[in-house]
Amino acid sequence: MVRGVDGCPAGWIAVTIAAEGPLTPGVTITRNFADLTTGVEKIAVDMPIGLPERAGPGGRGAETAARVVLGGRRSSVFSVPSRSAVYALDYPEACRLAEATSDPPRKISKQAFFLFPKIRQIDSLLRNDASLLARVFETHPEVAFWRANDEAPMLFPKSKPQGLRERRDLLERHGFPAAFLDAPVEWGAKPDDFLDACVCALVARRLHAGTALSFPSPPARDAHGLPVAIWA
Repeated sequence: MVRGVDGCPAGWIAVTIAAEGPLTPGVTITRNFADLTTGVEKIAVDMPIGLPERAGPGGRGAETAARVVLGGRRSSVFSVPSRSAVYALDYPEACRLAEATSDPPRKISKQAFFLFPKIRQIDSLLRNDASLLARVFETHPEVAFWRANDEAPMLFPKSKPQGLRERRDLLERHGFPAAFLDAPVEWGAKPDDFLDACVCALVARRLHAGTALSFPSPPARDAHGLPVAIWA
């Protein structure tokens, strides 16, 4: 089995599928990412892995490389600030540290700040258990949909009904049962979180098969040896 994971209001939503053959998908929602690291061969998660000590123009090389293929969807890839900013526990301090550790100096959005607890969960877990680096990989849903869509970006943003339908129909073409895709999403996750977890699972399947693409290629490494790459 392999697993795609996306953040959601309740914590994390995970879609688990077979590594080969019919997908036979299942869905899980949990507060702790560590709960999702057992029982599967590969995990593709929509959350940054590998944090910079200083953030350059456009963020990490992974973000820069991924934006190149996304066309009109490139704005969905946000720039990851420095590790010190990610570990700040209040917004003003995070802005101060981000500005002090970026070239050119820049603060962070509230939206980015609210992701930091999830980024810290994964960063701490991987730094404390290097064995997980063979199984846990960063992805990005829009890059994953690009790959699934014959390397063409989605036409509509996922915030629009036609964007959700476009993504749902593409996932059905890749083997997800219609009944699974159309079932009500559990409390604590939004429809786009669910679809994002599904497409992340397809990336996990490619990681297992050895056919996933890395942005950049080869991956970079951060100061703690964690890989810095978005996989699709």
